[in-house]
Amino acid sequence: MMKPSMLRSLHSAATRGASHLSRRGYASEPVPERKVAVLGAAGGIGQPLSLLMKLNPLVSSLSLYDIAGTPGVAADVSHINTGSEVVGYQGDEELGKALEGADVVIIPAGVPRKPGMTRDDLFNINAGIVETLCTAIAKYCPHALVNMISNPVNSTVPIAAEVFKKAGTYDEKRLFGVTTLDVVRAKTFYAGKANVPVAGVNVPVVGGHAGITILPLFSQATPKANLDDDVIKALTKRTQDGGTEVVEAKAGKGSATLSMAYAGALFADACLKGLNGVPDVVECSFVQSTVTELPYFASKVRLGKNGVEEVLGLGPLSDFEQQGLESLKPELKSSIEKGIKFANQ
Repeated sequence: MMKPSMLRSLHSAATRGASHLSRRGYASEPVPERKVAVLGAAGGIGQPLSLLMKLNPLVSSLSLYDIAGTPGVAADVSHINTGSEVVGYQGDEELGKALEGADVVIIPAGVPRKPGMTRDDLFNINAGIVETLCTAIAKYCPHALVNMISNPVNSTVPIAAEVFKKAGTYDEKRLFGVTTLDVVRAKTFYAGKANVPVAGVNVPVVGGHAGITILPLFSQATPKANLDDDVIKALTKRTQDGGTEVVEAKAGKGSATLSMAYAGALFADACLKGLNGVPDVVECSFVQSTVTELPYFASKVRLGKNGVEEVLGLGPLSDFEQQGLESLKPELKSSIEKGIKFANQ
């Protein structure tokens, strides 16, 4: 799944122009030109995410969009000595230009959580924002891979799918709910308890992207560590409540923005590698799925030239995980239905 290679590639970006970078094992092929659009680029997640995408050597054109504040963010980021061209777009009338020709669209737009709020409390505001943005995506870059960060992801992904279906552009291989932060947290917390170097840790996280719908599969974590059941339970709870931990620590000043930007940049990097034909790119993501009876579900996904190449199964679950899987389904089902209902009002 996620590898520290992205950080190595970021390091090399400053010294080599993106279009001339060649990948290990692909020495003779130049990297294809790729346009990435960030929608909500002036926000708490959007700014650090824009910075990280500017450092990614696979990006040749970086399009930064928001309702306000983007010219400043774009000017700032554009001074960084990496190969990609940066353009800022502001306001509804410039959204089309921001999206035209995009290969990957990342959506961190919307309002953040405050203490006491659930991700679901964001629904009414963010659902409308996502609907507007996805309507434009369907019109201006219908073949782009869409990376949904705006919460509640369990509902915003179904909203996006319904908008695309209405527009006649829906391709389930090209729509992703970004659950990477759950994986990042699970790896960090597991490494701490197992006392192993975090760079080599892998933990699949399945289900959804809120509270109990987040199900880390510590029984499949590598390297193996024989942790007690109560430690696994505590790690599971901490992974599920990771966002709330940050919201409370920030005491009303925002939610997880920096770690989310990092996770968003990792997932976008995986999408770009898949598009460019790098083999065996596997990440967890919330996608249309037949892994369970629910229409959308997060599990490991193999990424390729068309987006989703294969949705992978859950693998063997412990009794504790099996129990977690059954108890998350009603909440996840209701969040999915809420999104579908909103989009069809």
